[in-house]
Amino acid sequence: MEKQHPIGDLMTTTMQKIREIADVNTIIGQPINAGEVTIIPISKLTVGFASGGSDFVSKNQKPEGDNSFGGGSGAGMNLSPVAFLIIKGDTVKLMPVAAPPCNTVDRVVEMVPEVIDKVTGFVEKQQEKKAGDNTAF
Repeated sequence: MEKQHPIGDLMTTTMQKIREIADVNTIIGQPINAGEVTIIPISKLTVGFASGGSDFVSKNQKPEGDNSFGGGSGAGMNLSPVAFLIIKGDTVKLMPVAAPPCNTVDRVVEMVPEVIDKVTGFVEKQQEKKAGDNTAF
């Protein structure tokens, strides 16, 4: 029967603890209801994991003997809020927590959904005016 090395148990225990902490509810938070508005927090999780080990076998020690072992394991996590998803009726908005975009390209990309809504509304109004003008004659 093959002896299981202690480093395997050490790594398994650490990974199980990381899985317990880093579930989906950590990233997408529980919805918060405030009247007609629902707010869903969104976060970013960064995880680092390290593990190490050693065996101290001497020339005089038998292979089936109880070998010495030294090892360690560790993990670090950083949970940062990124944004809030705000739902009101049929409207959904993403409100970022971070500072506003720092360059023109970022601003344009961020404004695209609002610009499309405004252009669509303008075109629809123009079509309604045109349809109204045609029925007057």
